[in-house]
Amino acid sequence: MQGALSLQPGSILISAPLLDDPNFEKVVIFIAEHNEKGALGFVVNQLFSRRFNELIEFRHCAAFPLFEGGPVETESLYFIHQRPDLIENSLPVVGAVCLGGNFKQAVAYMNDASLAETEIKLFIGYCGWDDQQLEEEIAEGSWLLADATVEIIFFVDTDILWEELYKRKQ
Repeated sequence: MQGALSLQPGSILISAPLLDDPNFEKVVIFIAEHNEKGALGFVVNQLFSRRFNELIEFRHCAAFPLFEGGPVETESLYFIHQRPDLIENSLPVVGAVCLGGNFKQAVAYMNDASLAETEIKLFIGYCGWDDQQLEEEIAEGSWLLADATVEIIFFVDTDILWEELYKRKQ
């Protein structure tokens, strides 16, 4: 089954149990970009210690969950969503899932409840790999490509997401 899957935008990776890096223990990563420069993704199953409205500059906003997207640029916010019809300048990734876009619009739609928690994920930081680096890590067994639709990252409980996807690999 592993051979049938290919790394591309929209791929879902799970960390292998043998991966010896505390940053990536039992993580599920959504790959948002993959090209000749490398890959960019977000950890979708590790909640950040605070919610969106607990960040000082967003204290008057809706209380959406924040996720620890990865160890790169942890002072910055990123987001993926399933509402390209609402959020302008979004970059299509796969299906209806998009990367970023007009952040002010996204926040306004979160605040007026036009965007649900199942339609947007907010991240502190991201994961990044240089060209061919992620492919090498997959080949050495650090990462497993998950056979799952991207919608799973919006709807499955983050506490059980890694276990659910890992069971499918057995």
